[in-house]
Amino acid sequence: MIELRARTLVFDIDGTLCFDGRTIDERILAAIGACERVGHRVVFASARPVRDLLPVLGGAFPAATLIGGNGSLVSVDSRVRARAAFDPTTLGALMDAVGRYEATYLADGPWDYAYTGPADHPIRGRVDQDGLASMVDMAELPEVVKFLVVGASDMAALADAGRGLGMMVNHHLDEAIIDFAPGSTTKWEALGEMGITQYAAFGNDINDLDLLRNAERAVRVGAHPGLDEVAHITVAADPEAVAAEISLLAEASEVLG
Repeated sequence: MIELRARTLVFDIDGTLCFDGRTIDERILAAIGACERVGHRVVFASARPVRDLLPVLGGAFPAATLIGGNGSLVSVDSRVRARAAFDPTTLGALMDAVGRYEATYLADGPWDYAYTGPADHPIRGRVDQDGLASMVDMAELPEVVKFLVVGASDMAALADAGRGLGMMVNHHLDEAIIDFAPGSTTKWEALGEMGITQYAAFGNDINDLDLLRNAERAVRVGAHPGLDEVAHITVAADPEAVAAEISLLAEASEVLG
């Protein structure tokens, strides 16, 4: 029997709950719903901006707290706010490196975005699926909360340049993208700002490292080796396996009352 003090459940989206970039399996949705009904607070924490979380959730869990941009955006009671953004000097230095390494990118503001990558890049299909925002020139964004490089002449050197500027950098080798966030912004940091310190978490990638490290129950979905030291439980990257693990938390809460 699982013993869990935490009453908050935090879920990454892509590769954890969503395996096609667009939808979440009904079994997973049902398992999360069961947790919510027995009193768990549900938080979705993603690299996606809030704008791109909404189509994947499809209207489910309207009371859930949303963390987007790996912690740079939060949405509580459907009100979206930027909690971290690149300062102009640091962003300018990053753009110098972008030019040096001939990089193409997706830059997210609090709602709208700028995109310079190829139209057929896989990431493009996940951006603004419901047409909720506008694609604009980067100069038109009021602030930049997340910067994703989708191609460059030297991805490793560009990632190092971002680290040298004090950014949070996640270089996803399997997808050939680099995710830059302002300063030390992480999903875990955003949770702490909201006063959430006790929670169980589900994640699959290196940007979930701090989230899982600080969880009372840390569930790794898949087998990312970077999470070896922090995962308490590992489940297959499969909707049935993930739904079953989530259901255990609901069942434990029902027994404990």
